[in-house]
Amino acid sequence: MHSSLDAKVQPKHLLLELLLASGDDALPVSHAVAAGAVFGISENHVRVTLARLAAQDMAQATERGAWRLGPTAQSLAQDVSHWRSTAERLRPWNGQYVAVHCGALARSDRAATRQRERALHLLGFAELQRDFWLRPDNIEADIAAIRARLHALGLEAQAVVCGCTSLDAATEAAVDALWDGVALNQGYRATQEQLQRWLDGAARLPIDQAARESFFLGGAAIRQLVYDPLLPEPMVDGALRAAFIDSVHAFDAAGRAIWDRFYDTLSTPDTTTRKARLRVA
Repeated sequence: MHSSLDAKVQPKHLLLELLLASGDDALPVSHAVAAGAVFGISENHVRVTLARLAAQDMAQATERGAWRLGPTAQSLAQDVSHWRSTAERLRPWNGQYVAVHCGALARSDRAATRQRERALHLLGFAELQRDFWLRPDNIEADIAAIRARLHALGLEAQAVVCGCTSLDAATEAAVDALWDGVALNQGYRATQEQLQRWLDGAARLPIDQAARESFFLGGAAIRQLVYDPLLPEPMVDGALRAAFIDSVHAFDAAGRAIWDRFYDTLSTPDTTTRKARLRVA
């Protein structure tokens, strides 16, 4: 992971994370303000940002002076939580590929092109030739499910998504070169070790420092998992990746517990409000 523990966090990003983590519970303003202070964000900035999120329907105030996710952010919540089911999305590889051909799609719309390529990258596709993307056929239930997921992420319906078999040897070699399995394996090992090292010393940290650092470390680990291409063996070490995935789940649970303890240090006027737990992302 390349995240600095002294990095800055944008108020909008922090507050969306707080709201996402709250789930069905409303987020007390006092918790939002205290969390903002951990990252050097003023109370006024927190309140202004909440008002802006409300204007975008991404947050909405409750009658008790607390906040919850707004209707516009519900799809974001689904996308964010998708990483939790990563292991369940994998299936044995049949040696075949899934192809996406985007030749009929215009490149002149830069925003659409960015969204298209983000969708493809999120599902581990790599561009073999111009407008022709591939990945091993080893994720989701079947190709129809991959197609539906790509469309949900923003790939245009005009793109052709289909199975791809019987590649010649030269093309197969070119496909193998699209991903760096060695680097992926090294990343799995390095992140797992870093997370464990931090957890081993977390109890000695002041609670606000532990909360801040767990936010950054957990967020970087989850992003690494979200953008992992989920390659099959022998392209990567499956056992090493499984251990990495387990470590991210364990760190997320530890981070939630740390933030619960942080919130316990606050005195809130409404003691009946359930604690909002910060998902480390």
